[in-house]
Amino acid sequence: MNLEEYAAKKNVLVPAGIAIPNGVVCRTVEEVSAAVAKIGPSVVKAQVPTGKRGKAGGIKMATTSEDGAAAARQILGMMIGESRVERVLVEEQCQIEREFYAAVLIDMPSRSPLVLFSTEGGMDIEEVAEQKPGAIRRHTVNLKRGFAASDTVELLAGLNLGPAAVDIGEALVKLYRVFCDSDAELVEINPLALLRDGRVIALDCKFSLDDASTARQPGLLEVAHPPQMTALEQRGLEHGLRFIQLDGNVGVLANGAGLTMTTMDVIDHFGGRPANFLEIGGEAYTKAEVALDLVLSNPGVKSLVVNFCGAFARTDVMADGVVRAWETLKPDIPAFFSVHGTGSTEAVKLIRERLGIEPYDLMEDAVKAAIEAAQ
Repeated sequence: MNLEEYAAKKNVLVPAGIAIPNGVVCRTVEEVSAAVAKIGPSVVKAQVPTGKRGKAGGIKMATTSEDGAAAARQILGMMIGESRVERVLVEEQCQIEREFYAAVLIDMPSRSPLVLFSTEGGMDIEEVAEQKPGAIRRHTVNLKRGFAASDTVELLAGLNLGPAAVDIGEALVKLYRVFCDSDAELVEINPLALLRDGRVIALDCKFSLDDASTARQPGLLEVAHPPQMTALEQRGLEHGLRFIQLDGNVGVLANGAGLTMTTMDVIDHFGGRPANFLEIGGEAYTKAEVALDLVLSNPGVKSLVVNFCGAFARTDVMADGVVRAWETLKPDIPAFFSVHGTGSTEAVKLIRERLGIEPYDLMEDAVKAAIEAAQ
């Protein structure tokens, strides 16, 4: 779950003591014009939960109120990615001496927070990583020790930051505390600017909240940008099902999030393209008809993999739900079953007798057959 720039600055950076420019959020042309008249030379920035706003034309300079109005007319209502711009952030133009990149995120290999810093701020960090990998400094945080000012000394050594090194180090420590205290998956400042008057200030902020932590972060949840959902994803949510629509052609129905993701990975491994994420474990088998209809309603689906593995949950009970749904909906696409675990003997017999489909002994074989059928 992402926060737009204005919300991340106000609700994450400011409480942590990280400086930001003077600015105001506007929703109309008139509000933008008035804001520029009050602030003076300004930057008008589209507020959407995605990057590359500048390349999309969503960031413009304004010197006068007329400039602000013109910028607002161009930006408000435009589409950036899948998001419509409904508000802009009008901020004072800053006299920039140098631009840096700073971020904290989870490093999956080490399973620890990773602090990143680069003097190549203001650029796409992906481009920096590709063209100048050595320009990005990295510090893997020892969770028992945390991240302190002493760690920034080594991280920033040799970068010719001068007196600003102390303030930049303090900003990095604060950013790490924000990351931990806010249950973030990513907190990024690009650019973190050194101004001509010596101040260090965050000119932008990207913040992603761990969805599993929303109960602990009600304040951030309240200002987070609502996730963009397709009509099918919204229908799944209304029925208590976590359905994610993808652009593949092999539908997936499995029990448990882990098995569902594994099935998707196997489809990808053998050269196929999964069309969705949807698991019907636990009590969700009672919603098998809704679940099956969701998968089949995706126009790209050409075949279906049904993968059940039972331990405490019985596969025959899950299979019964899917068979009943199949008999009601009467789909005309090929389906490939793989069933193992508790109740699998009964489940295989049920699928064979009621649907006339022979389940596969191996999940890999079911996936390969589904990929071939989807071609």
